Amino acid sequence: MKKKFKIYVDCANCAAKMEDAAKKVDGVIDAKVTFMTQKMMVEAEDAKMDEVLENVQKACKKVEPDCEFYL
Repeated sequence: MKKKFKIYVDCANCAAKMEDAAKKVDGVIDAKVTFMTQKMMVEAEDAKMDEVLENVQKACKKVEPDCEFYL
C-alpha cells in the first residue's frame, strides 16, 4: 500500500535526509520526499501501515525537528 501526504520541510537537503531516514525504517518498502511539492510517499504492507507511518515520522523528526506532517 502506498500512502501520500503533505509535509512541510525547509530545504531540499533536509528533504533528502528525511527520505533516507524513512527508507531505513523497518517495514518501509519505499519512501520518497519531494521538496518542490512538499509531499511524501511511503510504501509499506497494509497491515503495518499505521505503525510504519508513526516510526517514519519519528525518524524524520530526528533529522528535521521543524518538519510537519499532514496525514
